[in-house]
Amino acid sequence: MNAHQKLDAALNQLPLVAILRGLQTHEALAVGEALTSTGWALIEVPLNSPDPLASIATLAGNLPQALIGAGTVLTPDDVRNVHAAGGQLIVSPNFNPAVVQEAVRLGLVCLPGVMTATEAFAALEAGATGLKLFPSEMISPAVVRALRAVLPADARLLPVGGITPENMGQYLAAGATGFGIGSALYKSGMNATQVHGNAMNFISAFRA
Repeated sequence: MNAHQKLDAALNQLPLVAILRGLQTHEALAVGEALTSTGWALIEVPLNSPDPLASIATLAGNLPQALIGAGTVLTPDDVRNVHAAGGQLIVSPNFNPAVVQEAVRLGLVCLPGVMTATEAFAALEAGATGLKLFPSEMISPAVVRALRAVLPADARLLPVGGITPENMGQYLAAGATGFGIGSALYKSGMNATQVHGNAMNFISAFRA
């Protein structure tokens, strides 16, 4: 499967993106396997983690069924580096047209960060695969509902930031496609068993 086919399959099965900020390369495979064993298939390693490209290469090389990539992607050079490491997923905290265009050129899935309708429409026009609604602490379910009313019906909306098992339902009811999950799933120093437990909690909440 190519990157976009992997995304479609994951969104249909479990539309949750694991954000592994602070991941160490030596623990990447164990954490990745803990996630994929539960059904998580979307994994990003933010580029402000220790040696993120090595972790991405490890995950991509060993978990071919998953869509692996990077978060905090800020420049076209970052996109090329992630692609060279085997990553297929580009996630940013902001919308930079040059980043989106480079990801599109390389056939990668691209989820830029947006907050407003203006940013959302501009990102989709530039070729974004979907939209990271960030930070979702400032984007309530009511805002998601309002964006859903005006954006194209097939636009993928993924709130990120402060998402917990307790508040997912409100966002889903408002029209969210899925979520990016960070510190509530993984914090630096957590072992694979802890991550597995957290992953299962999110799966239960999502399916409820």
